[in-house]
Amino acid sequence: MLRRFIAYLLMAAMITVNFSRLFVYAGFELNRNYIAAHLCENRDKPWLHCNGKCYFMKKIRQAEEKEKNEERQSQKNLFQEGLFAQKTETRFYSHVLQVIPVPNRRFTLPIADLPVYQPPRLG
Repeated sequence: MLRRFIAYLLMAAMITVNFSRLFVYAGFELNRNYIAAHLCENRDKPWLHCNGKCYFMKKIRQAEEKEKNEERQSQKNLFQEGLFAQKTETRFYSHVLQVIPVPNRRFTLPIADLPVYQPPRLG
């Protein structure tokens, strides 16, 4: 039961990360009247007919910047430098290696004096 709950929770987390723009758009559509009346930057200028679109575009830009920052962080985590404090020596031990002889057998085709096939002549 606990494993199933954790699996659903992880799936929901992955979906919310991938569809962040969709959630911003859905939140804007559901709260359009409130945003236009209280959060819009142009609410004092009704002749612009903004209706909260400026707020929506600002939120979309914030979501895109957040995605870019997360992508940069993930790229930084992929790059790691190796630091070797001591120089290592490579040694080959002859008793570990074994040389296997390969037989030198050549395959030859049999030589036969057979006539070359020619198709029948017409006419």
